[in-house]
Amino acid sequence: MTLADTQTHAGRALGLQPDWTRLERRGLAHRASFLPVILVFLTVVSAPVLLPYLWLVVKSFTTSDDNLSRLVLWRSGAIAALAYCGAVAVALFSTRLRNPMLLWLALAAVVATLVFVLVLPHLTIENYSFLWSRDIEKTGSTRIALMPSVWTALQSSLLFAASQTLIVALVATPSAYALSRFSFAGRENVLRGLLLLHAFPALALTVAIFVQLHYMGLLNNLFGVVLVMSALELPFAIFVLKGFFDNVPWDIEMSAVTDGATRFQAFRMVVLPQVRGGLIAVATFTFLRGWEEYVFVQTLLIEKSQMTMSLYLFFVAQDSVGVNFGMIAAVGVVYLLPVLIIYVFTQKYITQMNIGGIKG
Repeated sequence: MTLADTQTHAGRALGLQPDWTRLERRGLAHRASFLPVILVFLTVVSAPVLLPYLWLVVKSFTTSDDNLSRLVLWRSGAIAALAYCGAVAVALFSTRLRNPMLLWLALAAVVATLVFVLVLPHLTIENYSFLWSRDIEKTGSTRIALMPSVWTALQSSLLFAASQTLIVALVATPSAYALSRFSFAGRENVLRGLLLLHAFPALALTVAIFVQLHYMGLLNNLFGVVLVMSALELPFAIFVLKGFFDNVPWDIEMSAVTDGATRFQAFRMVVLPQVRGGLIAVATFTFLRGWEEYVFVQTLLIEKSQMTMSLYLFFVAQDSVGVNFGMIAAVGVVYLLPVLIIYVFTQKYITQMNIGGIKG
């Protein structure tokens, strides 16, 4: 008889043998009570974040009639809640079903039918007229209140965000590599200084930056704002990239040098591919930071001749012919689309971000 058998017989004799059936039922009961609590908590936390986006999309496709807009919003919210509850229920019971795809198809059919019957007849694309026309008001046979071109604003925003991303990536990458690989006097103080610069409130520098750009001849110039935002984003980008370089084994780089590669070749062909995820994540956050920037663009572009999307949204909200919430929502949707597209392609890299340490 083995030791395990001896312990089992002894446990049974003393009445200490676990009741595995009872323990299994207890575990299932705990799981059944734990999952609803987690789902309710996540729902309560997520609802205040997601509801404004639902309002934004629904409002962008409804007319200016407040009663009709409110009706469509309530119906859309109810359908979204039904779709969410149905998706949660199907996900919970899908493991017990032989063919859960049928339930998903049935849920999709029900939601599509409700949208088609209750919401779709009241939708319109009139609020998106700024995409093909710069006239936003019509009086009799005369159109008035010409808007700036949204395509020009999109082009300026893309140029602004892409230029800022390129500058930050080109400067932060070798800087982070040097801080990660080389030891020199004051290295820890440099890292602490980067943290301090990132934590410093940039708005406190608005007047100083305004005066500096004036004397540099870059005031009312989009490139001047690009330089300002690049300088403000560099400390954080360097500190994050340093963490990725720290995670690259030193032996890999030294092996390449031993095999005859120069230090730059080892950096370019061995180290950089290892930190590609970090570079993409930092570039993504830098691009989004430039895409959403408003304060410095509003302050440093006086004549607004190179209007970005943030200024365009402000222009629509402050239009002299009256606030059109439907058009504001439509501009907001257009403003969000590039962000959503970028996030879809880079989300797996963003979740891999880590922060570098001061020592090491």
